[in-house]
Amino acid sequence: MTEPISVPPTVHSNPAFRVHYSPDSVVQPGRIHTPKPTPTEGLERFTDPKLPPKRRNTSDLLRYFHGPRDLEKHTKWPIFMRMHGSVLPKLIVPLIIVASWSTVVTLVCRFIVDLGIDNILLTVTGLVVGLALSFQSSTAYERWADGRKYWSLLQQTSRNLARTIWVNTAEREGELGKADLLEKLTALNLIVAFAIALKHKLRFEPDIAYNDLAGLIGHLDTFAKEAYDPQATLLKKSLWKSVGEYLSLSIAESDPRKYIKRSKKPLGHLPLEILNHLSVYLDQCMTNETLSSNVHQAQAINSLSVFNEVITGTERVLDTPLPTAYTISIAQITWIYILVLPFQLYDTLSWVTIPSSIAAAYIILGLAAIGREIENPFGHDVNDLPLDTYCRHIAQELDIITASPAPKVGDFTSRNENLVLYPLSTAGYPEWKQRDVNEIRAALRTRIVANPSSAYATKGAGLAHMSAGMSSEQTLSL
Repeated sequence: MTEPISVPPTVHSNPAFRVHYSPDSVVQPGRIHTPKPTPTEGLERFTDPKLPPKRRNTSDLLRYFHGPRDLEKHTKWPIFMRMHGSVLPKLIVPLIIVASWSTVVTLVCRFIVDLGIDNILLTVTGLVVGLALSFQSSTAYERWADGRKYWSLLQQTSRNLARTIWVNTAEREGELGKADLLEKLTALNLIVAFAIALKHKLRFEPDIAYNDLAGLIGHLDTFAKEAYDPQATLLKKSLWKSVGEYLSLSIAESDPRKYIKRSKKPLGHLPLEILNHLSVYLDQCMTNETLSSNVHQAQAINSLSVFNEVITGTERVLDTPLPTAYTISIAQITWIYILVLPFQLYDTLSWVTIPSSIAAAYIILGLAAIGREIENPFGHDVNDLPLDTYCRHIAQELDIITASPAPKVGDFTSRNENLVLYPLSTAGYPEWKQRDVNEIRAALRTRIVANPSSAYATKGAGLAHMSAGMSSEQTLSL
């Protein structure tokens, strides 16, 4: 009898290692976040505890302001008081600059020389700034919505392909059947791996040394696996850079493609390579006739085509940002308007110019910051798409599909609990099976006649109407 353990199995130097487990140690549906070993020799670095699963190492407080959304959490705070998802933390430095500038302008106008100008410029320039911000926001949201559509398509196709593999692909007898079962599980793991690999690729994370990915594709021969360099991921940040990234200063932002540029070997295209392995698996199923139906074959092949469409679509969203000329011009127009604003407000508001300038700057810069943040919907920002959650949902749904063998029609239709004419009748399938076909069809017609406005008539009304067209013995047996 094997001894149960509660910690993840480790990789031994021998590639043919064995894992002992018990039902109590089985990983729950959110399995993709559990570090997994790889049975390939030489890949012990994947389970190195010193290697974090993510590039960012942040505290809970920092994740509250900058971390990804958790769709499963609920807050009762009023919307205007919420900070998680707000762009206010990114505006701390710009608002300090605006406050300082408006204070200086107000003091100069008050004690040295009046620099106030006619506020007619507010109307003229305000219209231009409004149009520019509207264009940026609409363009950015369109990209965000396109990214969500492609990930929804990925989730839908993953379910369809998983169901085709698990339910419609047969398992042969004996040892061949055992091999078919394990190959099915391998293929379903590749579906999950495809979603996770695509997530990392869209975030410019090219290698496979991630706890949610290494255990799923460590057995595949890929370019990313050959190019993996553990030293390239161990980077130290200076205090200035850490503070700058916390305050979202553009001068402190790193090149998102830095890990790709530092690679000394070809990185390949991991999602596309996973599709190659899935395609080979489907070809084998068609060859050995475990996937014999032409309809199911077409569905499986079409699913791979949709996966490829998702890759192309998400890469289009990622690699086609707003043209640089528009981005620079909108930023310049916005800041010119904000810096000129105190001169236009002083003659009317005097000392109130300072808080008024800060409030106006928060509104304008906030809209601009939202547009910049959602322009790339695949990153780590709060308002980016929660790709980690989407991948976890795909893994959980595939776990549900594989939790039981493919059901047989007779196993669930012939049960006495199958109330085929509910709520008209509480008689089960075995009782109705003993009846004549004409009686069943009469009951079906009565279900509509009993209540023309609803197919789900109440049991009492159904029995009353059926008694008019059926014998008393038949009515009592319903």
